[in-house]
Amino acid sequence: DLREIVNATLYVCRTGIAWEYLPHDFPPCKTVYDYYAKWEADGTTETLHDLLRDQVRVAKGRAAAPTAAIIDSQSVKTSCNVSESSQGIDAGKKIKGRKRHIATDVLGLLLAVIVTAASVQDSAGGQQVLDHLAAAHPTVSAAWVDGGYNNTVIRHGAQRGIRVEVVKRPSAKGFHVLPRRWVVERSLGWLMQHRRLARDYEALPQRSRTMVHWAMTNIMSRTLTGESTQTWRNDPPKADILA
Repeated sequence: DLREIVNATLYVCRTGIAWEYLPHDFPPCKTVYDYYAKWEADGTTETLHDLLRDQVRVAKGRAAAPTAAIIDSQSVKTSCNVSESSQGIDAGKKIKGRKRHIATDVLGLLLAVIVTAASVQDSAGGQQVLDHLAAAHPTVSAAWVDGGYNNTVIRHGAQRGIRVEVVKRPSAKGFHVLPRRWVVERSLGWLMQHRRLARDYEALPQRSRTMVHWAMTNIMSRTLTGESTQTWRNDPPKADILA
């Protein structure tokens, strides 16, 4: 049952276990990973993710096609199975690993994700994200970034028909919620609730990108169904039991 393949993939994503440690009531781990890799290669995972995003946007009273985006990045450490060629050192955060460059809509839903070595600067990754936004979401005309993105990103966005605006941090000391910026920060927090993303365990960057899509798919499916906590059981609703 393909639904069991999906459940097993979401279980790995949420709990962070190795594929080989899947509980025995799921399909064999090699079968699950084979589907995981094939669905990544043929675009099935991203298509499923995008269809769910459109449904969530409509359910929230917005048009399916977004018009604005918020861009940010996150550096994470990698596991020992990741090759040195796909890693790097983020000198600012003192992290050796990979970096996730993401763009979300104003609801915090994922529009684009690029996985690079952590040594790749935000501006370089931001340009790749803008390219993806322009190709996959031509309706996006505005984007907000933080001070780590330089004028090169702004000019690159203008060439793609996207107005990029830097949201500056206030000079006053202490914690401040930045307009627009808090949305993408919250999305990164959502993703980190999935333990498979706490560290980059995937051998290939494209597999790492796919795991981000699965995490957001999990979040959106729970949003649509109104499920506040994760469950992997197929028990009937309590109302049915009482009846």
